[in-house]
Amino acid sequence: MTAARLTIDLDAIAANWQALSRLSETETGATVKADAYGLGIGPVAQRLAEAGARTFFVALAEEGATLRKALGTGPRIFVFSGHMAGDTQSLRNLNLIPLINSAEQMVRHAEALAGHPFGVQLDSGMNRLGMEPAEWAAVRPMVLQAGPQLIMSHLACADDRLHVMNAEQLETFTRMTSGIDAPRSLAATGGILLGRDYHFDITRPGIGLYGGAPYDDAYPVATLSLPIIQVRDVEPGEAVGYSGTWVATRPSRIATVAAGYADGLLRSLSGKATLWAGDTPCPVVGRVSMDLITCDVTGLAVEPDALDILGAHQTVDALAEVAGTIGYEILTSLGGRYRRRYVGHGA
Repeated sequence: MTAARLTIDLDAIAANWQALSRLSETETGATVKADAYGLGIGPVAQRLAEAGARTFFVALAEEGATLRKALGTGPRIFVFSGHMAGDTQSLRNLNLIPLINSAEQMVRHAEALAGHPFGVQLDSGMNRLGMEPAEWAAVRPMVLQAGPQLIMSHLACADDRLHVMNAEQLETFTRMTSGIDAPRSLAATGGILLGRDYHFDITRPGIGLYGGAPYDDAYPVATLSLPIIQVRDVEPGEAVGYSGTWVATRPSRIATVAAGYADGLLRSLSGKATLWAGDTPCPVVGRVSMDLITCDVTGLAVEPDALDILGAHQTVDALAEVAGTIGYEILTSLGGRYRRRYVGHGA
């Protein structure tokens, strides 16, 4: 059986980065954590480097190791989780730059890798990672004497341009970094769209590179085609799938496609999602199971070999809305069983 095919347009990713870079009016990095949001850190980062990106951000040192192998010695790689226990060798040998999140991490870094580059992450109100104002005030003299490569924070509500927290976090970050010569960063994709007050010295777009909201002008990046295994006739009154949640009300043609929640297509799509045969919608019927999805293809004059769940008619955000989640989860949940195909320059 042919595996489902995930097609990733590297040129679209590069074009999205270039467009966000033009909006940034400053250096533009690229966030490629979580395997480049599920699309493949190696090919994606290589195409972004070719487009001009010189600074990259990952979540963990292990991701940094994979990225360094793909990019070689040139680009900077920052690690959001900072200097965790056990990271020292990777940070040193691969020239990864930890973003220090606490006084404890600062002490660990100073003792284990004195003189090695580092950055600092501050908590400007999100209460997730980074030093809060009191902790930062206590260690600031030591940190600044050591010469951080970057001081950053993260906006909690940048996808909502009118949210009051945006201005509050901007004011807090500006106050916490007043008088500092080190480069600063506050904006990911949403922050870039808030305007130049949020851009500082470097921006670090993530989801916008991959075609997701809140960057509405993004080029679509991913197409996901699911091969049809079998098509059957279902008579009125017959049920389809686990628990019999869908019952035919008319003679129907039901296609079973090769993908399910083991491939990141969430069970919450059951009975709600739509697959596409070209321009024709084919509604999902019954429950999404581990490896299979069933949909109604009664209206098709010709039965195709595959149906699209991501593509021209359904973006990651549109599918996410149906599933009751966000585009980030759709992308990063894409399973390892897909046959991946990269298109565009360098593919």
